[in-house]
Amino acid sequence: MSYEASSTLDAETREAIDIDRTKGDFSFPERHKFDAGRGLTEKTIDYICDVKNDPQWVRDFRHKALQVFRDKPMPTNWATKDLNNIDFDIIRYYLSDGEKPKRSWEDVPEDVLRTFERLGIPEQERAFLAGVEAQYDSEAAYSNMKEELTKQGVIFVNSTEGLKHHEEIFRPWFGKVIPTADNKFSALNSAVFSGGSFIYIPKGVKLKQPLQAYFRINSENFGQFERTLIIADEGAEVMYMEGCTAPKFETSTLHSAVVELVALKGAKIQYVTVQNWSSNVFNLVTKRGLAMEDAEVRWIDCNIGSRLTMKYPGVIMKGRRARGEVISIALANTGQHQDTGAKMIHAADETTSNVVSKSISVGEGRSTYRGQVHIPKHLKGCKNNTECDALLINTRSRTDTYPAITVRGNQHATQHEASVSQVSEEMLFYMQQRGISEGAAMSLAVNGFINDLVREFPMEYSVELKRLIDLEMEGSVG
Repeated sequence: MSYEASSTLDAETREAIDIDRTKGDFSFPERHKFDAGRGLTEKTIDYICDVKNDPQWVRDFRHKALQVFRDKPMPTNWATKDLNNIDFDIIRYYLSDGEKPKRSWEDVPEDVLRTFERLGIPEQERAFLAGVEAQYDSEAAYSNMKEELTKQGVIFVNSTEGLKHHEEIFRPWFGKVIPTADNKFSALNSAVFSGGSFIYIPKGVKLKQPLQAYFRINSENFGQFERTLIIADEGAEVMYMEGCTAPKFETSTLHSAVVELVALKGAKIQYVTVQNWSSNVFNLVTKRGLAMEDAEVRWIDCNIGSRLTMKYPGVIMKGRRARGEVISIALANTGQHQDTGAKMIHAADETTSNVVSKSISVGEGRSTYRGQVHIPKHLKGCKNNTECDALLINTRSRTDTYPAITVRGNQHATQHEASVSQVSEEMLFYMQQRGISEGAAMSLAVNGFINDLVREFPMEYSVELKRLIDLEMEGSVG
């Protein structure tokens, strides 16, 4: 289904919906000790392995992934041809100052500290977080967690430390939820991954405060490839939140992460993302969770920035009564394509999945929903609910929906609901008659459209999310 808006907006409204991304649009001079150079070859892989002192099995893993990446074609047979504009030969795949992550902000280099202070990360840590990891280009600059969690056996480190110090937990699940050959960009990440989080929550431990990671790109012609693995052992519960920004350069920047979640029997993982990349970033991310018996994996996802985002968080419900959920908001402005969605794979009886997706297309922005729900014939008692709603605001804004729902057998319940709406002139006129400007009226209409989903975000993140959307709709900061 594809729909193009035909309405026009006045200059005031156009100005009002111009998003402000000055929060993240700054950078400091580069001072990297390690630079893998431009382009991706076997030498690049060996350089990264040498710098990170990878064990042989990781080196072999990376080289094998490089070959898979080369063999797989760009998926432009179904995705946007804008992918062909990524020049892999000019990208720098590893940049680092060679320092280990600091446990205190006082030990973080001054320019890096100033970066994260401007983004408000230390303040958030003090206010409501159980732990923070802050990644700067290829490596974590800061990583710390509350002491009482360490005593409970919680592990929260970057992927390099996870590999070296917790291999017995890390290795059995690494690359198992998302195999290297899953897609071209998961293969790319597997070849050059660096940074990201490794989290292990022991049996029965339920974290009351969230853990957070923040990913910052500072350098031009750079690719950031963090790798995150979260394992919640039986009965454990964790909320993990991630944010991300990059300055706007004239050239393209690549971000291609892989996130694997493992919720063992009765465990709950909630993964919250507020993405605010600058408009030159290709954001090509693979995220998937594995939910065992009575476990729950929940993705809450907000995509505001980037030139092109392709991200379809998924859940494989492998155990009986497992639950999977994706709640997402996407906002596409002029020059942006938010190609997002969800995958729900039912692999056990009585599993339940829920997908709620809302998108807003502004100016010449394009939003796309791609969904996949799979329920095989031999299962019993599975349920799926999918809702995807699109709001078009401006002339030439566009939305597409590609739902793929495969349900075999007759012992399941599924429902799919989709809508495309447009802010009508009558609605704006009605509000303007009560003294509200057209720009403010548009803001009210958009906030009303997404308000029920914004409430799903943790309070501290919903504040940031509302602020970003209010900035766009009200134009109060420019």
